[in-house]
Amino acid sequence: MTTRLSVTLPGLKMKNPVMPASGTFGFGDMYHDLYDYNHLGAIVVKSTTLEARKGNEDPKYHPLPSGALNAVGLKNPGVDAVVKDKLPRLQTFDTPVIGSAAGSSEDEYVQVAVRLAESGLINALELNLSCPNVKEGGLTFGADPQVVQKIIRQVKQAVNLPVYVKLTPNVTDVTAIALAAEAGGADGISLINTVLGMNFDVKTRRPVLGNVMGGLSGESVFPIAIRMVYQVSRAVSIPVIGMGGIQSVDDAIQMFLAGASAVAIGTATYKNPVVMNEIIRELPGRLSELGIDSLEELIREVKEGEIYGQ
Repeated sequence: MTTRLSVTLPGLKMKNPVMPASGTFGFGDMYHDLYDYNHLGAIVVKSTTLEARKGNEDPKYHPLPSGALNAVGLKNPGVDAVVKDKLPRLQTFDTPVIGSAAGSSEDEYVQVAVRLAESGLINALELNLSCPNVKEGGLTFGADPQVVQKIIRQVKQAVNLPVYVKLTPNVTDVTAIALAAEAGGADGISLINTVLGMNFDVKTRRPVLGNVMGGLSGESVFPIAIRMVYQVSRAVSIPVIGMGGIQSVDDAIQMFLAGASAVAIGTATYKNPVVMNEIIRELPGRLSELGIDSLEELIREVKEGEIYGQ
């Protein structure tokens, strides 16, 4: 028995449920010499802002025994350069592309989303709502349910593409944010983004990151990610893309059991650049061992509570 891996989500007809997480894959130009992008379920590009950004002060990245801290600061060439120079290269692959929009104001989110959508070079849009809202004193956009709902509604009115929302885990109640996203018209939810953290270098007595604090990612956040995917997938009716600390095929399967319809791999690619290929290759056999002949059927059973006897 060969398990069927195809998954269909709003705007995305995928051969399999595995994709890179936005950020760690750049604009698709980081790993093209290691494997064929046609094998991926989708390609998620780095978050894009209206104008070019240089990012935060160095050091921007600090490896840890069970993950990494980063404070890249949304370094990118700006949406016009992304549309002109980055996205066209991905059109040669038979793989759907997800653009990622970020901003420092509600209006900037809309402008970036419109520019990406009107390019005709993406199949769906992801809103990275883990950015600080300058008008609200730096409060993360994704931490306020009303702001989340408002931004999504504005973007949905402005573009004719499915919109996925990437949520921050740095909130008290992630389900409240997810429900606000759904109420605003989101077609799907991606989670989790990085967990806020910091470390010191005891020799220099200074933080290891130039930005002082940064995002914790990698295997250390996996239990948090699983918990939040589990909670959110039961709170909303729209699909969830699970991410955060996935290292192996069994990690991916745990995400499906928690309620995810697809998975995204991030920090693991720094240790093993071909980890996505390995998971895609191993997934059919592993699911077959577990008596699962269709991934979509497993996703349906989890959603309906059959897996847990609910």
